[in-house]
Amino acid sequence: MALNPTALFTACRPRQWTKNLLVFAAPLFAFRLDTGIWLQAGGALVAFCLISSTIYLLNDSLDVNADRAHPIKRNRPIAAGLVSVASALTTAALVAVVSLSMAAAVSVPLAGLVLAYALIQVGYCIQFKQVILLDLFSISSGFLLRAVAGGVAADLPLSPWFLLTVGLLALFLAIEKRKAELRVVQDQSVITRAVLARYSLPLLLRLESLVSTSAFMSYSLWAAGPALNGASTSWMLLTVPFVLVGIFRYQLLSDPQEAERRRSSNPDRTSEKPEELLLGDRGIKLTLLGWFVTTAVIGALGLAS
Repeated sequence: MALNPTALFTACRPRQWTKNLLVFAAPLFAFRLDTGIWLQAGGALVAFCLISSTIYLLNDSLDVNADRAHPIKRNRPIAAGLVSVASALTTAALVAVVSLSMAAAVSVPLAGLVLAYALIQVGYCIQFKQVILLDLFSISSGFLLRAVAGGVAADLPLSPWFLLTVGLLALFLAIEKRKAELRVVQDQSVITRAVLARYSLPLLLRLESLVSTSAFMSYSLWAAGPALNGASTSWMLLTVPFVLVGIFRYQLLSDPQEAERRRSSNPDRTSEKPEELLLGDRGIKLTLLGWFVTTAVIGALGLAS
């Protein structure tokens, strides 16, 4: 099979690189505008974009047969036969080396975090995704490591409430992803992921309730300010409503009836693809914009004083 560079690039899932913007969370929440700090975090961003593409190539190579039975995943380049498994795995190995080299150039601890991310995700691709609950923690750990990496690369202290919020929100997205996949199984009567046989909608709904409530509370404690080892100013409490609305909006979009209604107009925007919802839904984009504007105003007033 002749190498298809366009298909190979698509197999790297560049649209999902937006997840790696989480490395900027630490300097953003710390209200640090130093160019050097953002450049260091930018290095972490590139390293994680590359290593995440490595994992996507490996995962799609291992899941090629299961993906071909999935109504949406069968269109992925490897499952569709546009990219050979051998080409994907060779590219994955080369990109992994480049990613680790770039991370090491920024800092040795960052390289360690990138390596830890890679090992956990390789474990997920090979085994963890078949183990109930462990699969959820494996998915969420990737987001948590991204947030930690941004702080490590920029040499910034990280609030425990900040880390807990990121981890819980990531776990929330992982649960929503499983809910969407479970609906596909119920609709198509085809098990595309073995672990889904162990999940049920009532179980996922209970997990969702626990995790979303905990995430909101931990963010509120972080926003309360320095007194609770959180944000640098308690004015961040003004952003709490945006977080609550964002969680509510995402839960609405992941509701089975709402998801079915929206699927006819845009089948790609499902909670099975969190990045598509976050980038494509107008309500979530407005909520994020409101959060960013409020945070920017608080930061500007803090700098001015």
